[in-house]
Amino acid sequence: MNPVITPAACPDIAELRQLYYAVYGPHYPVALGTDPAEMTRLIEDPHSLWLVARCARTGALTASAAIHGEAGSRIGRLEGIAVHPGHRSAGLAAALTEALCAGMLDTGRLDSVYATVRTVSAGPQRVVARNGFRPLGILPNAVNLSSRESLALYARHSTGVLERRIPVTEVPAPLLPLLRTAESALGIGYPGVRAAAAPLPAPPPQGAVEGLEMIEAPAFVRRRFRERFPGAEGWFYPLHTPNVLLTPEDGRFEVYAYLNRAGGYGSLLTAHPDPATAATHLEPVTRALARAGAGYVEALVPLAHQEALSAFLAQGFVAGALYPAMRADGDGLHDYAVLSRSSERIDFRGVAVEPPLQPYLDCYVSAWASTHLPTSSEVAP
Repeated sequence: MNPVITPAACPDIAELRQLYYAVYGPHYPVALGTDPAEMTRLIEDPHSLWLVARCARTGALTASAAIHGEAGSRIGRLEGIAVHPGHRSAGLAAALTEALCAGMLDTGRLDSVYATVRTVSAGPQRVVARNGFRPLGILPNAVNLSSRESLALYARHSTGVLERRIPVTEVPAPLLPLLRTAESALGIGYPGVRAAAAPLPAPPPQGAVEGLEMIEAPAFVRRRFRERFPGAEGWFYPLHTPNVLLTPEDGRFEVYAYLNRAGGYGSLLTAHPDPATAATHLEPVTRALARAGAGYVEALVPLAHQEALSAFLAQGFVAGALYPAMRADGDGLHDYAVLSRSSERIDFRGVAVEPPLQPYLDCYVSAWASTHLPTSSEVAP
């Protein structure tokens, strides 16, 4: 019997919370399934679409999923896929995902939709792959649910979007294997891209920044962020609003970040007066976030920004994913690299990886080893 798929409504919130608890238990770190106020905002958001499935016979709410968008952006996030344990293997997740993409991608409202998919089993990867999503990379140690888990990044693009990518000519040498992996996995091209001639910058001395303060006052941080960045210029991190600010005692730079303590992760969004000012101080910034509970810290960096990419790579960040055509700029779209660093031990032994994702995992492992393991010349005889 086919399910009845309809937009979520505010009267559904109590049932939705019960659904997410039944699926994820008490450790689900996403407001979409736990916070009634945030759920109401998403339901009423004109830039997002939340669908639910109900049993045609009983009317019981059996599944839920949403695409979260935002004003001024052409990218959305597929999130909150949940199917009641009593109704699995009925194709509900696939049906909801296809209906969401039809409403947001096929209509031209968005250029692309991405999903971060759990890797504790192969099922979630198969669900998104069956609905036209393709793998973009691996996010190791990205979230803390009942234990630290790695996620896979997948995306689906609207027709013709990938053909409008703005080309790059040079990238730091450590990124070339990731580009070649993406070429094979996605059928896109990086013709003529070469390794940048400039070497990676050396990290600053250990005590280069003293007295780094972290301000956790979300409303204040949002106000100051809007004052510093009144437009979209100089920053881009879809669907993330900063809630912490990090700055040295002399105030010569400000780093804006998003910290999710429940999920144990953080995202570096941007810096003032410009990202390059803080780029050489990523080590103390990352350590401060780790002390606050972010065992995983990530950053989105345009593939065309060699200086920023080199700064992250020089301070232990590893590129695990590549998002082509992520940000619109005039008639073209920019590719972005996802770089991350984990303060906790990365263990891939329990990861379930489907064949299309495997090359990205292999690429990450090789890049991590090149970054963090000594070479034979560095090992004492």
